[in-house]
Amino acid sequence: MEEFAYIEGDRVQVKKPHPCGSKIWEILRLGADVRLKCEGCGREILLPRGKFAKMVKGKV
Repeated sequence: MEEFAYIEGDRVQVKKPHPCGSKIWEILRLGADVRLKCEGCGREILLPRGKFAKMVKGKV
């Protein structure tokens, strides 16, 4: 099994920008789902871990 390289509090860059224009998100919670907070507008989203892995480019 592949090790997950992120921890809570990490800031990550995603491939597509949020509608507010920001590409930087903060990881708030990890588990089966990942809770992210947009650095631009403060919006929080909850994603399945697989979808998160596809959309993230890397740590900032």
